[in-house]
Amino acid sequence: MSLIVMKFGGTSMAGIERIRNVAARVKREVEAGNRVAVVVSAMAGETDRLVALCREASPLAAPAEYDVVVSSGEQVTTGLLAIALNAAGIRARSFQGWQLPVTTSDAHGVARIQEIGTAALRATLDGGAVAVIPGFQGVTADGRVTTLGRGGSDTSAVAVAAALKADRCDIYTDVEGVYTTDPRIVPRARKLARITYEEMLELASVGAKVLQTRSVELAMKEKVRLAVLSSFSDEPGTLVVDEDEIVEQELIAGVAYDRNEAKVTIVAVPDRPGAVAAIFGALAGANINVDMIVQNIAHDSATTDVTFTVPRTELARAKAILEGARGEVGFERLIADENVVKVSVVGVGMKSHAGVAVTMFRALADRGINIQAITTSEIKISVLIAEEYLELAVRVLHTAYGLDAAA
Repeated sequence: MSLIVMKFGGTSMAGIERIRNVAARVKREVEAGNRVAVVVSAMAGETDRLVALCREASPLAAPAEYDVVVSSGEQVTTGLLAIALNAAGIRARSFQGWQLPVTTSDAHGVARIQEIGTAALRATLDGGAVAVIPGFQGVTADGRVTTLGRGGSDTSAVAVAAALKADRCDIYTDVEGVYTTDPRIVPRARKLARITYEEMLELASVGAKVLQTRSVELAMKEKVRLAVLSSFSDEPGTLVVDEDEIVEQELIAGVAYDRNEAKVTIVAVPDRPGAVAAIFGALAGANINVDMIVQNIAHDSATTDVTFTVPRTELARAKAILEGARGEVGFERLIADENVVKVSVVGVGMKSHAGVAVTMFRALADRGINIQAITTSEIKISVLIAEEYLELAVRVLHTAYGLDAAA
């Protein structure tokens, strides 16, 4: 008998018929002899509706009260799924985050899980019932409701699986697994049978939307075996596992992209110690994440240019902060460009193979695509290019690395 955590996202829970479909999938696992805990998201679009209500009530809603409102969508879906399971002949009990409890930090809206109480869950599972748990929700040590940030239900599911020492955590989505790239751009993209934690983490961090980054980090840390599956088909999905579980490792696992990038160039920064620190210190103080960074060789002995990217959604705030720091830094002017995207290739095979970067650069150059910035890690190469070349670049790189499925 295996202990399985099954997580269903908002699309899977979007309406009573889909909730009944989820109940049928859970019932199959129970009838196969498994003990099952289920983590659910709110119905698709419901969290956005609740966020809009908060903003309508006040653009400056108190974060703790905001969390009370936006976490309520999961309360509805836990109850509805428990009702559907009981109606299907499967004993089930719904919980809320505070009832376990899922104890978190007090950073409302972006709380981090600190501990999950398992006594009530284990009692429910040992008694032969299904435990239905809300994703996204938590509670502080002093009893205030918190939320984990958008996409946090994936993290909730992995945390529950780790706390219960589950045999597997199945993440059900509206896709059939992890693909070598976005099939909407490259019809010959292939579904991967297995992918390493490291590769999945890098893909998630550079734009792949299949799993939330924090959930993969936690799975890798706690050695939780993940499976990415579709709620709408019975096709095999993708296993996310340790590198040593993959016998024949691909050089490149996939090509990802991120449209949420904006490029900022600070022109004529004084070429002296502390100038660059003042730029990035101002942004860090405002919790604005900086990604790609390029510092040019000084034009002369006095100044240099610094180029970097920030999330496109943070560009206006970043510009205001930097203009406010102009007196301290002493730069000449600021140039911003929103018409850029980040394209990345990811694969643990890079660790042991030379020439991966030059393949990328040549493939893009052959199509006249100019690279504006580059960042690398041990298993990732990312480039910044003009947004108009996004789809062409993804298709070209997918082919260049031999990822296309056979015709």
